[in-house]
Amino acid sequence: MTNELELRTATDDDYDELETLITRAFLDDPDDDASSLYRKVFEPERIQVVSDAEAMVGTGSVLTRDLAVPGAVVPTAHVTGVAVASTHRRRGVLTSVMSAMLTDARGRGTEPIAALWASEGAIYGRFGYGLASWEVPYEIPTRATSLPGSVPAGARLRHAVTSDVVDHLRAVYERILPERAGLSSRPGRWWEYLTSDPKSWRRGMSAERAVMYEDDGGVRGYARYRTKGGWNSTGPDGEVRVIELVAETTDAYVCLWRFLLSIDLVRTVKYGHNPIDDPLPHLVTNPDALGGGKRGALWVRVLDVPRALAARRYGAPIDLVLELTDTEFRENAGRWRLVGDSTTANCERTDAEADLTLDVRQLGSLYLGGVSAGTLAAGGLIIERTPGAVARASAGFGWHRAPATLEIF
Repeated sequence: MTNELELRTATDDDYDELETLITRAFLDDPDDDASSLYRKVFEPERIQVVSDAEAMVGTGSVLTRDLAVPGAVVPTAHVTGVAVASTHRRRGVLTSVMSAMLTDARGRGTEPIAALWASEGAIYGRFGYGLASWEVPYEIPTRATSLPGSVPAGARLRHAVTSDVVDHLRAVYERILPERAGLSSRPGRWWEYLTSDPKSWRRGMSAERAVMYEDDGGVRGYARYRTKGGWNSTGPDGEVRVIELVAETTDAYVCLWRFLLSIDLVRTVKYGHNPIDDPLPHLVTNPDALGGGKRGALWVRVLDVPRALAARRYGAPIDLVLELTDTEFRENAGRWRLVGDSTTANCERTDAEADLTLDVRQLGSLYLGGVSAGTLAAGGLIIERTPGAVARASAGFGWHRAPATLEIF
């Protein structure tokens, strides 16, 4: 970064200028209707700012949240709001901001990993992030498929205004959080922020709505969604856009999807955050009607190798020596012996011969259990030093469910 550029930590007074910089970087404008909402989760002490004279030209933020990983929930630096003014590209601003955020997160000693959504996938690999999860978007023509069945006896679906039932939704979400890698915790005012409903967030759709599935045990699942009416020459042409669907039982999952696919006057249902192992294609009468094709979701950066690898659990017993490279944090580089299973794990330095050689970027891809070591090895990104080590890593780092990512932060 050149001498006239200054890197510093943000303050409360920077809020308005930060909002302008970030919204313009994402080709939008500040919105009076929603400008105060982000203050609910604003953490200026975790925001890095680069200024040129008196103008703010770059920024990046960390949100203090946890992330579900295989078998555990881990404090994770949620990186977001990364923006560089178009006038200051290729001047080291992004590198300076990313390095400062990662160094601060690692120095806190509480967050062994960082995670982000990438607006452009080509950017973050050079900072040690690996693509760790995928999602499948659905655009479902309701006349082309259906989900047979009915609501089980003793259960029911109930409409609600989302803000009126947040406590029920939060309870369901918190019960499933530890069971599904990729989900982020929602501490403090996060539920209040996420269920805010300014008109600018609707993008021409209705106000947010909620439907809950209840049985004798209470609320067991919910869907948050919006609708949009429409007509064409053949009749109704309405649309449903699902914000999130969360279910802790199979019955809740099936009934919520059946409801969404059968709303009167609706001809298309859209939902972007389906995991790659979603069961819906196996339940509907015509799986080809779901459309979609996988796209990248969460990227993970391992900040502290021994703490990160000891924090998660493993799909099969694993005992491997990993030889790592990490150009940003050399404390992570070298050989590590990882021993773990479904209940416990340990990772320590070793002088033993390596079983696998890989970069910290590939370790990030493996971390959530959504990318196979075999896949990375097939691309030459993991080098097998001991016969059978890739197969053992694939089984160990794998998990019985793919990561699910319901929310872009």
